[in-house]
Amino acid sequence: MQPTIKPAGDSALLVSFGEVIDEEINARVHAIADAVGRAGFEWLIEAVPAYSTVYVFYDPLKASFSEVKAAIEPLLQVSPESFKGRLVEIPVVYGGQYGPDIGFVAEHNGLTVDDVIEIHSKPTYRVYFLGFLPGFAYLGGMDERIAVPRLEKPRLKVPAGSVGIAGRQTGIYPLESPGGWRLIGRTPLRLFNPGRESPTLLRPGDMVRFVSIDESEFRELYEVEWGEDGD
Repeated sequence: MQPTIKPAGDSALLVSFGEVIDEEINARVHAIADAVGRAGFEWLIEAVPAYSTVYVFYDPLKASFSEVKAAIEPLLQVSPESFKGRLVEIPVVYGGQYGPDIGFVAEHNGLTVDDVIEIHSKPTYRVYFLGFLPGFAYLGGMDERIAVPRLEKPRLKVPAGSVGIAGRQTGIYPLESPGGWRLIGRTPLRLFNPGRESPTLLRPGDMVRFVSIDESEFRELYEVEWGEDGD
């Protein structure tokens, strides 16, 4: 499939493969964004990948839309294999106070809680893109056997690190915020820290594997990451 290139305002263009969620297309998206970012264009501000699109933000005082379009067109043929994300393991304590909706997920799908934990922690997930909150990773690859609808009434406060399910997607809240995803667990890792050189733990194109831990392990890791206990 060949992407289209369209203007997106007066200082950006959109490379689009259509409105799809597809692993192969997303791999191409990340490879293109990486290639654009490494090309050394003086007019480039940022290349931002999503499910099936790349936004290329540029300085309109240094290049026109047609010049930017001409410059990136050869990069659209880059191999998806040219970009490899990292494999990141995310420890999670499932259920209890950390995952108050895991019982609903199990009952909704005719499973046990242990089934939900096993199914959720088995795949390797792709970080399709970051959005909603700084460092919030939209992950692909969740097993449909644990899919559930969102909460009818979103929570006003979801703790940072909460792992949730909404529809056929799973994700991690990097900051305390309102949210309507079904919470099944929590990680002690700090997914967004503005004090780090790279503020977000996860990056587009990374692969994620969830690892089940117990509450004592959660508390130990949480204190290291956050400098306080995990209550």
